[in-house]
Amino acid sequence: MVSQDHYFTPDPKVASRPRTIRVTLPDLSFELDTDRGVFAHGHLDFGTDLLLRSVPAVPPGELVDVGCGYGAIAITLALRNPDARVWAVDVNRRALDLCARNAERAGARNVVPAEPGAVPERIRFAAVYSNPPVRLGKPALHELLLTWIERLEPDAVATLVVQRHLGADSLAAWLTDLGHRVERVRSKGGYRVLEVHATDGSPHDGSRVR
Repeated sequence: MVSQDHYFTPDPKVASRPRTIRVTLPDLSFELDTDRGVFAHGHLDFGTDLLLRSVPAVPPGELVDVGCGYGAIAITLALRNPDARVWAVDVNRRALDLCARNAERAGARNVVPAEPGAVPERIRFAAVYSNPPVRLGKPALHELLLTWIERLEPDAVATLVVQRHLGADSLAAWLTDLGHRVERVRSKGGYRVLEVHATDGSPHDGSRVR
């Protein structure tokens, strides 16, 4: 059995076993290569599918998919709006390689796969999207999400999908306690799609609550 911690390690040691899947949405259909050691090997997970069917029109400008995996979210966003530049961010190098190949095959030339530290600090985002790696543990997950939510432009939104049994409601409550406005825009199959409207406070001020 493959341990689930492989998908958020930089260099998965589990042997490669590629499988190709087809993503079929109301407006798009394209193929993606997946692999062991990357989240959702061999299938499009329910949460990602739900997020992609729930998000409103994709804005232009700088966008980021946090924990991009093999690129399902980033590529969908890029195809839906060619005027956006979508940063596909992951620490898993196998995932980033898959994402780059998948984006090229899908014709999504506006996807930029990158490790987190490679995204220029000056960039502020018109939107953040994530099916976050909740199994990182609460402190690391909170740190990860705040890093990107704090880089939203004024009035921009982060859209997250989280399983209810893995803490969606407590995550929403925690973000609300920090001063963000959180809306549950969809709930299906045990998953919540959350929109997080960033506060107007100064980012990176060190006053994070966990």
